[in-house]
Amino acid sequence: MSGAQLQSASPALTIQGSQKNVGSVAVATAAESKPKKKICCACPDTKRLRDECIVEHGESACTKWIEAHRLCLRAEGFNV
Repeated sequence: MSGAQLQSASPALTIQGSQKNVGSVAVATAAESKPKKKICCACPDTKRLRDECIVEHGESACTKWIEAHRLCLRAEGFNV
């Protein structure tokens, strides 16, 4: 009887082990798809130029810097 118990226990252990591996693979894939930086810390140069321009001249006069910052953020992997 002990042989039958071992055989029935083995597939259960294999399934549990497979489920753990699948979960860690899914986590690794999700981590790789995310940008590595926070959006507040990405593209500090274009952000500074954009913000200074908006303060001094208003948003409508700074579309060039706003678009430059958006392009930089997209290049870093953000969807903006």
